[in-house]
Amino acid sequence: MTPGSVQAVLRRGLVAAAVVVALTGCSMLPFLGGGAEKPQPAELQANPATLGIRAAWTNRIGPVSFPLEVHVTGQQLALASSDGTVALLDAATGRDLWRASVGATIAAGVGSDGSTLAVVTSGNELVALSGGRVLWREKLPAQAYTAPLVAGKRVFVLAADRSVSAFDGATGRRLWSQSRPGEPLVLRQAGVLLAVGDTLVAGQGGRLAGLNPLNGSVRWEAPIATPRGTNDVERLVDLVGPVSRVGPSVCTRAYQAAVGCVDTARGTLAWTRPARGTEGVGGDERIVVGTESDDRVVAWRRDSGERAWVHDRLLHRALSAPLVVGSSVAVADGTGWLHVLSREDGSLRNRVATDGSASAAAPVVAGTTLVVVTRNGGVHAFVPQ
Repeated sequence: MTPGSVQAVLRRGLVAAAVVVALTGCSMLPFLGGGAEKPQPAELQANPATLGIRAAWTNRIGPVSFPLEVHVTGQQLALASSDGTVALLDAATGRDLWRASVGATIAAGVGSDGSTLAVVTSGNELVALSGGRVLWREKLPAQAYTAPLVAGKRVFVLAADRSVSAFDGATGRRLWSQSRPGEPLVLRQAGVLLAVGDTLVAGQGGRLAGLNPLNGSVRWEAPIATPRGTNDVERLVDLVGPVSRVGPSVCTRAYQAAVGCVDTARGTLAWTRPARGTEGVGGDERIVVGTESDDRVVAWRRDSGERAWVHDRLLHRALSAPLVVGSSVAVADGTGWLHVLSREDGSLRNRVATDGSASAAAPVVAGTTLVVVTRNGGVHAFVPQ
């Protein structure tokens, strides 16, 4: 393993453990590596501003140091900060609909169905909220870094040890739990957990699995990547979020290994391509877009997996996962910029500033509003003209 790859592991939040320590009660220890200098970020090109974008509103949620998912339901934005604050915002105006505290630091969130919100604390508690108050708390046997999924009056949790559990959304009663064989390393990064029709789709190792949400039984498994390295770090191929879903087609990334798409209606792999990125993907019915470890932005054709285009003018700028919206691809960087590229060829269309800090999550869209949340806790909304 080269010093540069060690630095990439450190930057993206790899956590090492001799066993699945969340099940044994031991503390996770950070993976320690070499000290090679990080490459300098590419200088920003002149901004053509061929697409108009105006700032709509700003809000603040508090610093974010965990793998945040900003959940959109209609015109509502569910988000949280590390200090335990959970908030529901109006995406049109940016105003708080409600704001509450779970009384502990947050490790994963936010999941929401528009009524119930769920987060996981650093003390391994699953907490459900509604209307600005805590509904219930339930202790988890393992730490989670993936936002809970709230669907069908249930709350589903994907833990760092690849186990999946279901809880009653009203009471917090555990309904079932499904475990997987342990791995020596886990990612301190959001995995894959979503509902597609009547199937719970979860990333477990390098595979996308379709589960029965009523009892956790496996309906199908589709391999995105197979571990091939000579050591535990190189063999780590966990699926990472976010994903791109269009109907039954779910496209995802296997950490530092591949990007692929699965037909979840049949449980079959459509295609997979080698890719060295560590962040999830975005997409629409035509393309799937991801950022590689060197921060090249790559687009693949959704139907075939053939490469559509590459944008290499943002190298080493610590890019987020991309968002495909309309005719554009939006991606935030580590210095407080939101870059808007053309969906057709990847060329730069515009660039706007947030607050100078790195993005805490992939950009999201609610209606006509594009929202970026930063590590400093800024919530910044933009509207294309």
